[in-house]
Amino acid sequence: MSAIETMMPPVQYAEVNGIRMAYYEAGPKKGIPIVFSHGFPELAFSWRHQIKALSDAGRWVVAPDQRGYGLTDRPEAVESYDLENLCADLVALLDHIGAEKAIFCGHDWGGFVVWYMSVRHPDRVAGVISLNTPFQPRAPADPIAIMRNRLGERMYIVHFQTPGEADAALGKDPRKVMDFFLRRPLDMPMPVGGGFATERKEGDPSLFAMVDMLEMWSPEVDPRPFFLTDEEFEAYVETFERTGFTGGINWYRNFTRNWHASEHIEHRVRQPSLMVMAEKDAVLPPSSADGMEAICDDLEKVLIEGSGHWTQQEKPVETNRALLAWLGKRFPI
Repeated sequence: MSAIETMMPPVQYAEVNGIRMAYYEAGPKKGIPIVFSHGFPELAFSWRHQIKALSDAGRWVVAPDQRGYGLTDRPEAVESYDLENLCADLVALLDHIGAEKAIFCGHDWGGFVVWYMSVRHPDRVAGVISLNTPFQPRAPADPIAIMRNRLGERMYIVHFQTPGEADAALGKDPRKVMDFFLRRPLDMPMPVGGGFATERKEGDPSLFAMVDMLEMWSPEVDPRPFFLTDEEFEAYVETFERTGFTGGINWYRNFTRNWHASEHIEHRVRQPSLMVMAEKDAVLPPSSADGMEAICDDLEKVLIEGSGHWTQQEKPVETNRALLAWLGKRFPI
């Protein structure tokens, strides 16, 4: 049996928004559920530690493999992966489980989804928790154009816009890809600021050129430590060997579409929200959450020290403690 089968509740399926979605559910079916939204390249499995801790604490928890991932359908049309559909999937999932509202908890790309759930479907959102991904003001121009100018043509989100290219580069060796991604950062000081706010000097090579870095990378000389067991790592490898990466990459191919679609939406979070920051996330550093108070009415922040990008898996005890403390205060059972 795979780690997904041994560490997760039994998989269930729902017909939502035109797709068949796989999801995992635990805890008593009462009160307000917590719905987990994973990032790239991840799965509902990424929330295994939180599913156990929160359900053991008496919380109703639900974690889907989202559109394009894992055991959930992977539509071909790129536009079917825009935020409108990603949010509609979760609204339909609430209907399926019989919940009027949920507390939505997201990480990485899942953070974008849960923040936009709060502004697109405020009547279905009781609260928001985001790991690493801040809620930020709407970009003044097409975000792909901004990233291309600031970070370069090979910056991974910009590069992802080219149909098929990154898909093929990642899909030829999913084991190497997951080994490259799923490691802890080195125990060394992080630069102040940084992340996507970094300004590249004219003529410099692209920053965050992930596919190029992957091509040059060798696991034998990477000193970064692991945080997964062998069985957990194999669960990711086996899944992405089967599905490829196109579904997840298609989320990125909707940045411009999402930006246009958000023009007439109030860009303000009015529900109680928790921003969980990771001290050593090089892409989404704690500084990226600066100023959120101006557009979030009821915001708390917590810092997970020593954590890199994969916060809920690298530091599950600390993450669970932060989530349970906030839930106990804002949504007592």
